[in-house]
Amino acid sequence: MSTHLSTLDRRKFLRGVSGFALALPGFETFAKSASSSSAVAQPKRLACFYQPDGVPMPRVDDPAFGEYSWFPHDPGRDFRLTNSLRPLEPLREQITVVGGMSHPYVRRVHGHSNADQFLTGANTGASGDYQNSISLDQVYAHAVGDETRVSSLVLSTDGGTGSPRGAQTMSFNQSGRPIPAENRPKRIFDRLFVANGKDAERRLAISQSALDDLMGDARSLRKKLSNHDQGTLDEYLQSVRDTEIRVEKARRWLDIPLPQVDVSHLDLDVTPDDPRNYIQTMYELIYLAFRTDSTRVATWQLGRENGVGASDYLARAIGYNLTHQLSHNTKKPDGWAQFSNYCNFLMEEYARFLQRLQDTPEVAGNGTMLDNTVTLFGSASSAFHLSRNYPIVLSGGGALGFQHGQYLKYGTDEDNSASSGFSTDKGWKSEIAGDERDLADLYLTMLQRLGVETKSFAGSETTVSEV
Repeated sequence: MSTHLSTLDRRKFLRGVSGFALALPGFETFAKSASSSSAVAQPKRLACFYQPDGVPMPRVDDPAFGEYSWFPHDPGRDFRLTNSLRPLEPLREQITVVGGMSHPYVRRVHGHSNADQFLTGANTGASGDYQNSISLDQVYAHAVGDETRVSSLVLSTDGGTGSPRGAQTMSFNQSGRPIPAENRPKRIFDRLFVANGKDAERRLAISQSALDDLMGDARSLRKKLSNHDQGTLDEYLQSVRDTEIRVEKARRWLDIPLPQVDVSHLDLDVTPDDPRNYIQTMYELIYLAFRTDSTRVATWQLGRENGVGASDYLARAIGYNLTHQLSHNTKKPDGWAQFSNYCNFLMEEYARFLQRLQDTPEVAGNGTMLDNTVTLFGSASSAFHLSRNYPIVLSGGGALGFQHGQYLKYGTDEDNSASSGFSTDKGWKSEIAGDERDLADLYLTMLQRLGVETKSFAGSETTVSEV
């Protein structure tokens, strides 16, 4: 059959994808699910969270440094948390605060442009087109995604993908393309725990038929295209193949009972206009997804860089106006305190989530859920959008060999003085003294502890022995 790319039935493809998504009857049940006739391996989980716009970083000689600097004082095991991270104090033996790490390719790029590479480490540059790479979470999802009904849960406060250097998702597939994030709690819950009726199998069959048609049309077209257009078509076909895999996977789960969960305490229609309840609901949905072994991989981008979107209203939970403005107003009266108070609020809710995991025994194994869950919380910039010295909190994973209860400070900028005190966009262009360690070293360590058989990630072949 002869056809042109412009005449491929895109609507049929989208119906196929949409039909698949809607056809999902729900997610995997507890480890005692009838789907398994043999012993269930101990699940290992990964969750990654992103805070935009950096963190408060007053200079050492600023009176605000003692209480409002984000990083703890005194590296090592006797670290002292400041106001920004103090809600984590009850969990200090379960966390490692990391400083002096960043991605080498983007240290000279404004922090507003760097969320895209936070989990990839790719050379996304400062402007123009870029080629991203696979994100940390998707490497792990590729390794374990077939063991759960959903390979990974991709969330953000703003939803979708955003734009290049204005990402609204943390997750990028094997081709470096952004994976759309979900931001509506009701949609997330329905996808996890609500069946879609007896016609789910029929819908999957329709989806497969549509995909088969598309593959046939596209293959007949390939020989007529230029080398450049063949590359474009190959990306398209890869997305079709990925969808075929998801359709086949959904078919395997049709007869698996859905987990039953109690969400009477949640308002699933909550929006970021009610920021504290929204954040608590999103964390609770991630917890439930992990608790029911519906997925073992989750990302949540709490906000988009540069004060864009609904996420910029999260600071209203504690009486401030726009979140992004807090990073610009640090030199105003109480400016450092206000920015730090916002970080304190985020850490309060993050600590609540970690404690929830810590308080929950594993269903099919030893220890607690936190013992078998590695979580990463961080940002791709520190002081006023400076793409250096990323603020990182690594938590959990004790059963996977992680050692916590410490503040690790890498590089030669021991007191953070080179990456602190900036309050204008002039600062990020300054020459910054001091070396830093490649953040991909930590990511490679995480993947290996999670059981992924890989010797490199984002160019790194070195692991972090201190954790």
